[in-house]
Amino acid sequence: MLKINNLSVNYGEIKALKDISIDVTDGDIITLIGANGAGKSTLLKTISGLLKPKAGEILFKDENIGGLVPQNIVKKGIIHVPEGRRIFSGMSVEENLMLGAYTRKDRTELHKDIENIYKRFEILGVRKNQNADTLSGGEQQMLAISRALLSKPKLLLLDEPSMGLAPLIVKQIFEIIQETNREGMTILLIEQNAHKALEIADYAYIIEGGSIKMEGPANEIRQSDRVKEIYLGGV
Repeated sequence: MLKINNLSVNYGEIKALKDISIDVTDGDIITLIGANGAGKSTLLKTISGLLKPKAGEILFKDENIGGLVPQNIVKKGIIHVPEGRRIFSGMSVEENLMLGAYTRKDRTELHKDIENIYKRFEILGVRKNQNADTLSGGEQQMLAISRALLSKPKLLLLDEPSMGLAPLIVKQIFEIIQETNREGMTILLIEQNAHKALEIADYAYIIEGGSIKMEGPANEIRQSDRVKEIYLGGV
């Protein structure tokens, strides 16, 4: 579905991504694991058009989308849930959801989908008229993911969905990710919680200093002594 070939991205003179290649296969959860500053968020921002590549190509369904403006990438079916959730403050929960579906024309189906969101995440239904920035961190993450799903994406980019959340909420968020994948969604997951990411992913990449250092089936990566030492606390 998504194939990244020899991608390089700079911030001025700083090389943030260095000649990386990644495949995201249809129907899978692919995870990219790395420390802060390794280049994880830079990759997602480049895929979604927020940053421009210096070299390489980003192929989505065999079309090179590298350098397209973000709104055109959204129209092609790639939706980015950014780090920190980025809900629209000063707007209600339901208004946030409606903004996620701004490209859709099927209003009848859209309202059905919103009602399904409220069934799936009952707290969002209870608080649909409440200002979104008064929600807890976990509720905001549920809203951010729901807003993305209402656009009916072909590929979902998730950037640190568990960041800053309590362990019980983290468990719920990862259950949501797995459920969404079981329904057919392809997901590229950026995550510092290596334990959780490797538990649910089909395939994993390890990124360090803007370069891919290791890749393989997630269950094999979990068994790597080096990964255990650096990312899994030695267990």
